[in-house]
This record gives sequence, C-alpha cells and structure tokens, in this order.
Amino acid sequence: MKSIAALQAVVTATPFDGEPSDAELDAIDMEMPLIVAEVDLLDAEIMTLDRPATELDERRIRRARNRVLAERRDLTNRVVAMLTGGVA
Repeated sequence: MKSIAALQAVVTATPFDGEPSDAELDAIDMEMPLIVAEVDLLDAEIMTLDRPATELDERRIRRARNRVLAERRDLTNRVVAMLTGGVA
C-alpha cells in the first residue's frame, strides 16, 4: 500500500499552536461591547420565538437593536481613530 503523505517536509512556515495571538486578543477585546450587545439582541429575539411578542418584548428588542447600532458606530469610530492616529 502506498503512503499518501505530503512530499514536502514542512507545509506551513509557522506551526499553529492553537492559541490566539496578542493582536487577535486585542481585537476581540475591542469588539467585546458589540459582541455583548448582539448576544443581548439575540436573547431578546429568542424569548419571543414560542409566543406572541408583547409590548414589553417589542421595547426590549428595539432597545437591544439600538444598542447594537450604537456599539457598531462606536467600534467604527474607535477603529478609524486608531488607523488615523486620533485625527478624524
């Protein structure tokens, strides 16, 4: 039986150690408020899946959507400020 192993000794230049880099962790930290807002919106929407939405549910979803939009705006502003050196 013939082996199907790669003919080259190393396929990738750097081995993957399974851990995120410091830059990736910093990016996750920067995006965390948006991630939390999106999870809150998803929670509010999930609560209305098995029953009709009440006025309180609609308000909760509307507030969660507005928070997601605000966090997206804030994240975009932070990224632009970071890329332009604070001059925007």
